Amino acid sequence: MSDDGAATPATKSQPSDAPIAIQLTDIVKRFPGVVANDGVNLTVRQGSVHAIVGENGAGKSTLMKTLYGAHRPDEGTITVNGNEQKFASPRDAIAEGVGMVFQAFMLATNLTVWENIVLGDEPGTRFALNSRHAKDLIREYGEHYGLEVDPDALISDLGVGDKQRVEILKVLYRGAKILILDEPTAVLVPQEVDALFASLRELTAQGDTVIFISHKLDEVLKHADAITVIRQGKTVGEIADPSKVTSHELAEMMVGSELPTPETRESTVTDVPVLEVRNLTVASLDSGARNLLDEVSFTVHRGEIVGIAGVEGNGQSELVNAIVGLTSSNGSILLDGRDIARLPTRARRDAGIGYIAEDRQKDGLVMAFTLWENAALGHQHAAPYGKGPWMSVPGAKAQTERIVDEFDVRTPGINVPAFTLSGGNQQKLVVGREMTADPKALVAAHPTRGVDVGAQAGIWDVLRDARAAGLGTVLISADLEELIGMSDRLLVMLRGQVVAELDPSTVTPAELGSYMTGAKAEAH
Repeated sequence: MSDDGAATPATKSQPSDAPIAIQLTDIVKRFPGVVANDGVNLTVRQGSVHAIVGENGAGKSTLMKTLYGAHRPDEGTITVNGNEQKFASPRDAIAEGVGMVFQAFMLATNLTVWENIVLGDEPGTRFALNSRHAKDLIREYGEHYGLEVDPDALISDLGVGDKQRVEILKVLYRGAKILILDEPTAVLVPQEVDALFASLRELTAQGDTVIFISHKLDEVLKHADAITVIRQGKTVGEIADPSKVTSHELAEMMVGSELPTPETRESTVTDVPVLEVRNLTVASLDSGARNLLDEVSFTVHRGEIVGIAGVEGNGQSELVNAIVGLTSSNGSILLDGRDIARLPTRARRDAGIGYIAEDRQKDGLVMAFTLWENAALGHQHAAPYGKGPWMSVPGAKAQTERIVDEFDVRTPGINVPAFTLSGGNQQKLVVGREMTADPKALVAAHPTRGVDVGAQAGIWDVLRDARAAGLGTVLISADLEELIGMSDRLLVMLRGQVVAELDPSTVTPAELGSYMTGAKAEAH
């Protein structure tokens, strides 16, 4: 990073005179009560890495799903390699060489790499599956594009970086020459991010085109050849040379304000324990396999944020689930000195455990429920939502209005279903629900994943204010800058164990990433 805040550009192609691969003109996409895309224009040149940035709800994902054939535009035209297209489905888009990799991995964990890649497009005859041809093609793609992965490996045995490669190989296998990636680095450590973009550069060097959505502005400035900025469903900026803008300038284009930074400022840590985890163990379901969580112990004090770092699949999810009571475990969990390890989830929440789930759509919300119904989830038996078995609809609605107002949930009303909100506004609803319940300890799993810089700043403010008021927080995040900036203390998890305790004031993201992958420990 330069002194003025601009990212140092990586080696990039500059296809300013390259043919246009994608031309979206005046795209309009309406949903009930909202215009997601309002005359959006986008030009992407062949052989380039093109970034799309904007606030949550700006219309980025809707635009890309429209290009991929998952939505039909209400107005406007889609041109692919000079030919106007009217995609009726993703299959139509794939036939024209357009593939999309979604943020949430869509892999069958009980199948092998090659089985996942060919699923739905199996090679061979109606009577026989040609696995050898599939594996050979996967190896060829892997070697050619730097996406090597063992075709016979089980998905469940892969790390997150390899799973990302499998998702890309899936679309390449189907003939994609234009790749759309939605938040491709959300769960990757810095080393994996560099490896991913190195592979994407191999693709563009062969004439393929990459479009990616991201909220990580430094990453966008480092890796993109061009950037399109979308705000409130409209194109508000086209940046042909990212080296000439800073992350602050880009953030201002997106949200009209400067780029926020995760920092906790002065210490608020007390010597009063609020959450004590002692020898917490979660056994594997496979007989003889190592424990998913192995004798984990730590203490969170009032006014303290303890950050948990680790590559996905190293026990963080099991730790979260064990604390909130979603999985069985051995060991002790003390909340204000009371062991809650044998209590059911509801009793733990009543005792004062707040929980921001990693996957808001799967575990944090019921997408078909209204906002006020979702605001009451987990609290429907307690004031102001209700009392005992009886729920107070007026009380629930009044509390939801408070959450919408205090946490800036942008919605046409509290009676709309959760699926009508953007991901960032869904997340703010979840955060608001948990924080207005006044928890004693908070388990926050990836609280800013997939949200824009404005929503991110708002959530950081909430966590900082709660910390100052004495809340003890366990923070799990794949955003290393967030972990370092927000935490008072950092713990690193590897293979189900805590392997290091680090000082956020001195550790760098690269060093933290090395501990997470085991490289740092191996070096000593």
